[in-house]
Amino acid sequence: MEQTYKSLSALLSYPTYELQCAMGEMTAMLASDGRLPPAQREALVRLGAEISQDDLIDVQSRYVDLFDRTRSLSLHLFEHVHGESRDRGQAMVSLLERYREAGFDIAAKQLPDYLPLFLEFLSLQSPEEAQTLLAEPLHILAALGERLKRRECPYAAVFDALVTLSQAPPARDALVVLQETDIEDPNDLVAIDRAWEESEVRFGPDNATSGDCPRAADLLRRIDGPEPSKTAEQGNMS
Repeated sequence: MEQTYKSLSALLSYPTYELQCAMGEMTAMLASDGRLPPAQREALVRLGAEISQDDLIDVQSRYVDLFDRTRSLSLHLFEHVHGESRDRGQAMVSLLERYREAGFDIAAKQLPDYLPLFLEFLSLQSPEEAQTLLAEPLHILAALGERLKRRECPYAAVFDALVTLSQAPPARDALVVLQETDIEDPNDLVAIDRAWEESEVRFGPDNATSGDCPRAADLLRRIDGPEPSKTAEQGNMS
């Protein structure tokens, strides 16, 4: 297992008490990864210390403001290139098929393009395969890193590390387009309301199967196939 990707996945996951307790071990491992330059390793250690030592409620609140309430910083990769279009659904189906072909099962409430989940998948691949897969969304990761740097946010260290691990330059044209996206203020409630009104649905790991997310729920149902009872009903109707 590629422990570096596993640890980076944890750093980007919603902070919990269990995560705080394990953070020291994870950052120690990251600090020993010679593929990363010293400055990046130090930044990752500082981020881990902030997550593990600050009050948990404060850490969780900062995380929600960044990644849940700021759509331009969403950790759902396809949202940045496909938005809510049908192309996003097809891209997620393709990614889920790739997971399943590799024997990687995901929880029902997680969508395939959730970055911590993608990094968990990379941790189970060979170093060469993980590096190749990481290069595919590299322009998105680089853009997210730049947006976080503009906010002087320590989470930018994770994205810098991912760009380094890919050992490939991000697609310049695609990166420029993504960098032009405005970063909304999570405390601007009027702007947030307007953004949600313009969007029919938001994909997310916590509401993908709920009634508040009909398109995501339908996508997951189609991926997993019909329920046994429905299959039986269809047979009776024919």
